[in-house]
Amino acid sequence: MVDDAARVRAPEGEAPAPSSGGSWVEVATVKELARHKKKLVEVAGEPIALFYADGAVSAMYDVCIHKERSLSKGIVMGGKVICPGHQWMFDVDTGWCEEEERCQPSYPVRVDDDGVVYVEPRQRIARTADD
Repeated sequence: MVDDAARVRAPEGEAPAPSSGGSWVEVATVKELARHKKKLVEVAGEPIALFYADGAVSAMYDVCIHKERSLSKGIVMGGKVICPGHQWMFDVDTGWCEEEERCQPSYPVRVDDDGVVYVEPRQRIARTADD
């Protein structure tokens, strides 16, 4: 059973799909993410970086929108992942990079009662400050 700290990330206004349906793909467990704070997985041919921060799991496209570096090789600190390329800091919940007013694509995530992490392989629409 997962403690309440492992929250679910879902797009605003959407509830996570039930565990038995939809296109959700099993990718990890909360236990392994809590230990390492990040993990690279592949879902539907896309590299996706999983992050564990502030007791919750998030997912974003692993290839940085700036210099195409692997975000799963970055540092997770203070609810942000720091890109190993040019140190852009992306919010792990939203993908937003405040300093650059750009957004890294992210994915809906859900965690079941047994601590299994699922990703829905549909990118959330990246936004800029003008959107």
